[in-house]
Amino acid sequence: MEEKYLICEDSLEGIFTGIYEAYALREGHTHVHIQLGEEENLRLFASYMYISPDPVKTDKVAETLRKRLGEHVYHSLCRAAASCYSDKGEAVYKTVVDALTAGSGRRVMENLKNPYVARCFELARFTANEAHFEIEFIRFQELRAEASEKSVLFSRIGPKNNVVPFVMPHFADRLSIENFMVYDENRKLFGVHPASEEWYLVSAKETFVLQSLCLSEREEAYQELFRAFHRTIGIKNRENKNLQRQMCAYRYQDYMVEFMKK
Repeated sequence: MEEKYLICEDSLEGIFTGIYEAYALREGHTHVHIQLGEEENLRLFASYMYISPDPVKTDKVAETLRKRLGEHVYHSLCRAAASCYSDKGEAVYKTVVDALTAGSGRRVMENLKNPYVARCFELARFTANEAHFEIEFIRFQELRAEASEKSVLFSRIGPKNNVVPFVMPHFADRLSIENFMVYDENRKLFGVHPASEEWYLVSAKETFVLQSLCLSEREEAYQELFRAFHRTIGIKNRENKNLQRQMCAYRYQDYMVEFMKK
C-alpha cells in the first residue's frame, strides 16, 4: 500500500491538525505518517499532503485527548510536541493512535514497549527537564519605563525546546501583580504577562531584532551588587568548573546575570 505523509507546520497546532487529518482519511494508521516540513529527497511509492494549521481542528483534537486520556497524558503530548527534534510529529501521532485506537487509553505513557510511545516519553521528559532548569535559572531585569511609572521585568532565554508556554504559568502565579516578559530568542517568541491579567504568547517577525535594553538605575546597581556577591562568596581554591557545568550548563550561564561580563 502507498505510504502517505502529511507535511505539517512545526508547532502544536500543526501536529494536532495533522492528527485530525490522519484520522479523517479513514485509511488506518500503518501507512500514514506525520512529517514536519519537507525533506530534501522525496520517497518512492509515497504521496504527500500539505496540512495547514487549523485552530478549530486543533481544539477538537485537544478536547478529545483531554477527555479520553486525561490531563497528565495530554500535557505529556504537548511537551513532546514542544521538543526540538524533527521526529516528534510522528512520535506524538503514533502515541495517540496507540492510546485511542489500540486501546492503551490513559495508561499509554506506560506502554514503553511501543517505540513511538517510548520516543514520545523521552521527548516529553527532555522538554520538562529543560523547563524546570529555566524556571530555576531565569533572571529578570527591570527595564526603564519612560511613559509610565510602572516598570517591566524582562528575561531573555535561548532554550533548545519551546519551553516558554511551560515556564509562563509558574511566574504568572508568583509574579501576578508584575508586568513581565520572557523572550525566547531562538524562536523569537515572547511570553507576555500584564499585571493582574492573563499571560499570552506573541510571535515576533523574522526580521525582529532585540535592541539593547534600557535598564533602570536601580537594576544596574543591584546587578553589580549581585555580581560582587557572586565573586566574593566563592572559595577560589575549591573552584570546580566541571561540577559547575554539570549543575548549570554554559547555555544557561550565558543568560544569567552573575556570569555576564559587564
